[in-house]
Amino acid sequence: MHPNSLWSLRLGFSNKEAQKIETLGFKRFLEVAFNSKVDDSIPSFLNESPKTLEELKTIRQQLKTQSADEAKDLRLKENQVSQEMKIWWIEKMRSDEFPLREKMTCFWHNHYVSTFQKVKVNHWIFQHNQILRTHAFGNFKTLTKEVLKSNAMVRYLDNVDNRKGKINENLSRELLELFTLGIGNYTEEDIKNGAKGLAGLGLGETKAMYRKFQQDNDVITYFGQEGMFKADELIDIIFEQKAAPYLITRKLLKWFLYDVPSEELVTYYGDYLRKVDFEIQPLLQKIFTEEYAKNTAGSKIKDPLVYVLQLQNELQIDKINPRLLHAFLKMQGMDLFGQPNVKGWNGGKEWLSSQVYLQRNNVADLMCNGKGLGRNNQKEDNEMMQNKSGKQSAVALKFDASGTNKTIITELQNRLLFQADAEMQTDFETLLKYDFNPKSEGAENAVLRLFNEMVKRPEFQLI
Repeated sequence: MHPNSLWSLRLGFSNKEAQKIETLGFKRFLEVAFNSKVDDSIPSFLNESPKTLEELKTIRQQLKTQSADEAKDLRLKENQVSQEMKIWWIEKMRSDEFPLREKMTCFWHNHYVSTFQKVKVNHWIFQHNQILRTHAFGNFKTLTKEVLKSNAMVRYLDNVDNRKGKINENLSRELLELFTLGIGNYTEEDIKNGAKGLAGLGLGETKAMYRKFQQDNDVITYFGQEGMFKADELIDIIFEQKAAPYLITRKLLKWFLYDVPSEELVTYYGDYLRKVDFEIQPLLQKIFTEEYAKNTAGSKIKDPLVYVLQLQNELQIDKINPRLLHAFLKMQGMDLFGQPNVKGWNGGKEWLSSQVYLQRNNVADLMCNGKGLGRNNQKEDNEMMQNKSGKQSAVALKFDASGTNKTIITELQNRLLFQADAEMQTDFETLLKYDFNPKSEGAENAVLRLFNEMVKRPEFQLI
């Protein structure tokens, strides 16, 4: 089992970076990945969507004067833009040369949840996503401040309804419970007083802003400190608390390495995060390089993104309809910009329910057969699957054509990151018999049948 393939999957979404890790060396590979550039241009699918409060007000006025059908069309158009944004992001994950930044953006996306269904303004959701991308390897405290002042977050967690004399505690509560400290490390009084400090922080032209007549300027007590604190000061105080580093280090270990990280590791890396003043890049550098040296294979269940993009990469499917990839992710419970609630996707064992496992096996069949994901539509199948030669409905699986049945089985096992026990080995050798000739006509189909059998095994679901 090759560690470079394992870490290519962990730091991206497929095996495609394994050769770069091999060539550059792991530490240099990480440096290059950390220094990847952020494209700050606004995608064309957002051209017609409202970008300022003024534009939003104009559209709302239009809705009042339009017929029910016209209003429905306008809403439908924005829903379609939301779908385009999901597809845009899947393509970024799939095609970026060093996808660690997208992997980390996806981590933050599931930490600071904000969905289109609730926010309803695509540009704000895009801005929120760009904040996460820009600060992906930056400072955790700074990122928390930026997210808290995004239009998407104040809308998603109802801080637009939080004003003096009519306090809404949602944002204050989740800031402590889900974003920073975790349950048991704050009091209900801290939530109430934090909500007062956040009162009046509402929608602004480009980001959230305090409204003079809605903010609460009372002196509050927050974690034992007294003052007239606003968003940034509240966050500064939170990050002085003893528990500040551990929630995020536990989640990072779960995202990249272990479904059940040991408390010893959570504390060890959390202590280091505090030491480097909540800078994420040195923490990730330390986690990745130290855990790389250990035998950690099989410690985590693949999420649907890694599962389907690894299959696509192994089968060398250059062109794949991203809409069908999105449909698969949604079916598996990993809808981008559409988590079920503020806690996000739980991951772990939830990625391997019997229904999810069955869906994955069905998709493996379809992809190995060069057919579309989940729809019986010949036109979409043909659009979706094209190999390098441009032939329709074709896949190409690499294997050593000078090998034997046993060496090919071992080669695929190493790429797919699991070891076969004696019974499994017998099953594989039944599929690819001892007298198998890898140069014979139809040899590729025989190896593809073996590959399809391997990726349906529970072992392939692990990373």
